Amino acid sequence: MPRPIQIPRNLVAQPRGLCIDSSRHGILNTTGSPLISSRPGYVDSQEVNALHLADCHPIAVAPGLSRLFADFCAGEAALQPFFGFVPTHAEWQTAPARPAHWPELVDVLAQQNPAASASLAALRNGAGVVVTGQQVGLFGGPLFTPLKAATAIARARSATAAGKPHAAVFWLATEDHDFAEINHITFSSRRELKKLVYAAAPPSQVPVGGLVLDETITPLIDQAWELIGSSEAMDALVEAYKPGRTFAQAFADFYSKVFAAQGLLIFDASSRMVHRMGVPVLRAGIEQADEIHAALLERNKALEAAGYHAQVAVAPQSSLLFLIDEKTGARVALKRTPPSAQEPSGLWQAGRDKYSTADLVGILDAAPERISPSALLRPLFQDLLLGTSLTIGGPAEIAYFAQSAVIYERIAIRPGGTMTPAEPRFSATLIEPQIADLLRQHELTLDRVLSETADSLTQLLAARAMPLEGKRKLAAAGNALDTELAPLLDWMRALDAGLGRSAETAASKMRYQMNRLRRLAANFQIQKEDSIRRHAEAINRALYPGGVLQERLHGAAYYFGRYGFDLAERLTTQAMDNCTGHTSIWL
Repeated sequence: MPRPIQIPRNLVAQPRGLCIDSSRHGILNTTGSPLISSRPGYVDSQEVNALHLADCHPIAVAPGLSRLFADFCAGEAALQPFFGFVPTHAEWQTAPARPAHWPELVDVLAQQNPAASASLAALRNGAGVVVTGQQVGLFGGPLFTPLKAATAIARARSATAAGKPHAAVFWLATEDHDFAEINHITFSSRRELKKLVYAAAPPSQVPVGGLVLDETITPLIDQAWELIGSSEAMDALVEAYKPGRTFAQAFADFYSKVFAAQGLLIFDASSRMVHRMGVPVLRAGIEQADEIHAALLERNKALEAAGYHAQVAVAPQSSLLFLIDEKTGARVALKRTPPSAQEPSGLWQAGRDKYSTADLVGILDAAPERISPSALLRPLFQDLLLGTSLTIGGPAEIAYFAQSAVIYERIAIRPGGTMTPAEPRFSATLIEPQIADLLRQHELTLDRVLSETADSLTQLLAARAMPLEGKRKLAAAGNALDTELAPLLDWMRALDAGLGRSAETAASKMRYQMNRLRRLAANFQIQKEDSIRRHAEAINRALYPGGVLQERLHGAAYYFGRYGFDLAERLTTQAMDNCTGHTSIWL
């Protein structure tokens, strides 16, 4: 069971910034400031010690995010022209009309999710759908995968509680063909991060969902067992990732068990039957290709003019479709060739093969599973199938949607050609007890950790560990230097502008040498106390590995192995707090 965290003395003394809600088992700092004290001293509190600790940081804490995603999380009205709705508004809870194929689609979901009886019954009775999805990565993929699922479940629960029943559906991106993105996973070990790689490479560009695991998965399972240990999650991995099973089957089996108690529905849409239900979107992608292409070019220009970015480059001959090669099974991009005197309507090209529009429509009618939507068309494909009320996406997907909005206007699957509302997925860093102890010991906050490299964090801890006398002497020298330099530089600038510039250069060198003295003292402290470097490396490895967020690198299965499937409910409950920034969760 996750252990309770003691509350810093200074926070207990300032209840204004602390919201305790025992019904949701969370403690949030509503001011957005860190919940780690900058001063030593902790007190026990019977009331809060029984609860878990979490805090919501501004989205700016998370490094490397685009301006578009940051503005979306903040609910900026300036983005409304690109999405057709104001982000974070809740009008989505009224489900759109069920598509005509709804009974058949629910039957497919029932075949793929035989144990999720409550969610299936809700859908048969007309419940709406909150959808999210991800590629079918090795051993369940990175931590952000269950964060997506937890967000979808949380939003479905909120709508249901408001009297508008919804169920959460996790879309398996089985048709994607980038094997290098899904063939590995990273788990934590005692002193390092271990990357496990499934090396049995498939033929080029074959969709990853149908790839069959061979005997080389067995030693990877053994390595995972050594890293994760015996647990319910490890048992689920062993059952799911067996030779002879596909990546899609294994991934679906694992998450069906992880989120069984929450009723998550896992959906693989790659079959002929399901693609036939989505034919109207695929046909429009063929027949309206040139019109949509022109609209996307204009949308990309508008995004860039507004200071945003276009997530997907739109090349001169690109389209929204792929063709599954009948012989090799490769997923090949369909490109448009310009009209000519011989072909006034232009042609389509997949590799070396050329097709007319009529040829592609014929393939779509005979074998619809051979026509695969791109990232920009996929939202419409899934929304037509599921009658989606709300889509949950990560930073890249939210950026896709800003482009896909113009496709919704031209392929009107919703009244008025509006886009399905979207919300950002829950973003979080999980802080294990031993790392929490180190953060307290060194008086660190998550936002500070996320602003440092492993080396700079080591320097910081060393500087803090330096004897007080040394800190005072360095501070006094630095302050004296600044105090004496300022009037001297002002005087030299007044004498002559060129002299002032030369003086600034010389002063910069003096400040550099002062900083060098600080580093020398810190390095001596590091050499003297080897534990400082080990602590810094452990913190960085756990919270900001390789300069990326934990959720993007650490394998999710590690955390379910350490903290049980109850963690799925913990994540879902925390996702209901609607933190549009980044949450730190203390395990």
